[in-house]
Amino acid sequence: PPSLIVHGGALSIPDEAVEDCRAGCRRALEAGWAILARGGGALDAVEAAIVVLEDDPTFDAGIGSHLNREGRIELDAILMDGATLKAGAVAAIERVRNPIRLARKVFESCEHMMLVGAGAEQFGVEQGLVLCDPQELVTERERSAWRRCRENSHAAEHHLAHRHGTVGAVALDARGHLVAGTSTGGTCCKLPGRVGDSPLIGCGCYADIEAGGVSSTGYGEA
Repeated sequence: PPSLIVHGGALSIPDEAVEDCRAGCRRALEAGWAILARGGGALDAVEAAIVVLEDDPTFDAGIGSHLNREGRIELDAILMDGATLKAGAVAAIERVRNPIRLARKVFESCEHMMLVGAGAEQFGVEQGLVLCDPQELVTERERSAWRRCRENSHAAEHHLAHRHGTVGAVALDARGHLVAGTSTGGTCCKLPGRVGDSPLIGCGCYADIEAGGVSSTGYGEA
């Protein structure tokens, strides 16, 4: 039988954010499960679930991600297939609303496993994705947190809504295909160009039909 699991991040969740996190994860489960329930594939289910989480500003992925030291968003994502051990990943992208969609384009249509920055965005355009204004991804909550870090000193407490909100999903479809995916905005006030563990095989994501699938979250440097 098919199965699906999603996550919305690690460590503590403030009381005022618990219901939003639960609701976001439920919506992601519903989106992915709707595909699996009608016989759809694990790859589609994982992508659909993570898109919901990227579009939810509750989480540190896509819209609402943490800002780097310069006040910009840089996003990472990965997809991996448990049957072939093939993966597609992107990192440090700024103009793609749903990084997991771009990771899928790399997975399906690129000779390389990972693309980063402007090169990844250009590949997305060549594959039919539409770039967005980076400011469309910035929420006032994260802009305010960034200002507090700049005015005082950097502290995770300034980001109480979601200190560690990396998202992910793992799906097994009715045909036995296993796929895992992870998407993140990284750590708050990170150096420009920083890439953590999230989009790396064996670190933030892994899938092997003989062993299982995993999407990780936490502090990448650790």
